[in-house]
Amino acid sequence: MPETRYDVLAIGNAIVDIVAHAEDDFLVNQGLTRGSMRLIDANEADRLYDLMGPAIETSGGCAGNTAAGVASFGGNAAFIGKVADDQFGKLYTHDMRAIGVAFDTGPLAGGAPTARSMILVSPDGERTMNTYLGACQNLTSADIDRDTVAAAAIVYLEGYLWDPPQAKDAFRCAAEFAHDAGRQVSLTLSDSFCVDRFREEFLGLIRDRTVDILFANESEVRALYQTADFETGVHALQKDCRIAAVTMGAEGALVVTHDGVRRVSATPVETIVDTTGAGDLFAAGFLFAHARGMSLTDAARLGTVAAAEVIGHVGARPAVSLADLARQSGFEL
Repeated sequence: MPETRYDVLAIGNAIVDIVAHAEDDFLVNQGLTRGSMRLIDANEADRLYDLMGPAIETSGGCAGNTAAGVASFGGNAAFIGKVADDQFGKLYTHDMRAIGVAFDTGPLAGGAPTARSMILVSPDGERTMNTYLGACQNLTSADIDRDTVAAAAIVYLEGYLWDPPQAKDAFRCAAEFAHDAGRQVSLTLSDSFCVDRFREEFLGLIRDRTVDILFANESEVRALYQTADFETGVHALQKDCRIAAVTMGAEGALVVTHDGVRRVSATPVETIVDTTGAGDLFAAGFLFAHARGMSLTDAARLGTVAAAEVIGHVGARPAVSLADLARQSGFEL
């Protein structure tokens, strides 16, 4: 088996997050569904950008955020995603490398600009995402380096990657390379709307063991199994998944395996400022811990530490060292 250089290789959409606060009236006036993620074109991206208030611009995307979290824990992380050779692409590349994440995917020459997501944060911390995919839709199987995949203990894939057909091929290619090397493959369902689009395909990936570790929240579990009853969905997960981690906000998280369901309490948060990235950072803690041989329960506990940190400030990346927070919470890293 090849040497492991990375705890986690995250593969997903390379998106620059543009985050601004917004009152609910603004969402209503713009016809936006509070708490949702919608895909938009370049014109709508420019229109919303002009209407938004003061914003923070930083590298983001589900998988990118998870890679950043792994690095903040002191783990070795890599990222594969497509940016353009433009200002936002250079910002994204610089951000990832500056936090210690290996990012060597070649930029798109010509064509669409770097992806960006206008994230509107409501007063209670709920986020409404408006995403222009741009260059990241051009991720292909040619961008998936077999040696990099084989060098990662766990490959982490985001559900949003299932939208563009070429990226779907890249997804399957990465999973194949990982399993050929004896590595694990993890998937986050990303969004209930994403699940609605690709339910049968996601269930296929889980049931045929393309996916070893699944991440989801309550609404995604309900959408996956088309049930209003969360417990029914969890029972179905227990049958289908080798390992599933289900986040439940203030109620904590569940670790679901064939052997049973374990509940982990949420790490307390004084004030919720922005829920952007909570699931991504939970996955970072869980995957880092799992790659380092911790129990699944401790992996979920470490995930809640990371999630609690990120929802306490604006932005989807850690503002302080997650390794320090983990030690303060009693973990030995």
